[in-house]
Amino acid sequence: MGTTEKRVTHAERVFSYLQKQGRPLSAYEILEGLRCDGVTASTTVYRALEKLRSAGRIHRIESLNAFTVCCGEHGGHMPVFTICDDCGAVTEYLDTNAGNSIAELSKRTGFAARHSILEIHGRCSDCDTGAPQQ
Repeated sequence: MGTTEKRVTHAERVFSYLQKQGRPLSAYEILEGLRCDGVTASTTVYRALEKLRSAGRIHRIESLNAFTVCCGEHGGHMPVFTICDDCGAVTEYLDTNAGNSIAELSKRTGFAARHSILEIHGRCSDCDTGAPQQ
């Protein structure tokens, strides 16, 4: 009997590529990076990204129009992203207080929050030279 190879899905290719790059990427950056692997249509990338996002494996960084690998199980904590405006570093943290504040706001206003991600732009400690932020 011959060996059978497991077929790698487009979603797995996209996820692996995002992991290797180690930074948020736009769908078109992913497409360009995967062309040599046979991924040639933007719709293929967008479908893979939606599948990964629905499975909780990636996040969309709205303000950057980019996607990044999720740090892992959130366990009821809200993802908070710090985004350095100087070097572009993006770090995911998990926070309960922000989630509780949103839940309280929802209760108080009657707004039913479905999905919450907090993005904070500023300057990371590596880039912070003591100069005032703009």
